[in-house]
Amino acid sequence: MKKNWFVLGLGALLAFIGVGWTLQGLDVMKGSAMSGVTLWAVVGPLVAIVGLVVLGVGFARLRRVSR
Repeated sequence: MKKNWFVLGLGALLAFIGVGWTLQGLDVMKGSAMSGVTLWAVVGPLVAIVGLVVLGVGFARLRRVSR
């Protein structure tokens, strides 16, 4: 049961970081060395998608365990 919460937390963290990197890469969040760099505008959404997939796996496991 604890492992499911870890997976959910990891997925949420990855999604949050991915959105942050995307916003920095698109120069929406300024004040960083990452601001306006195209690499982060590309890597950010990929990390966010991985985070959402991990979240989906975590919720599926949580639903399966709670039955």
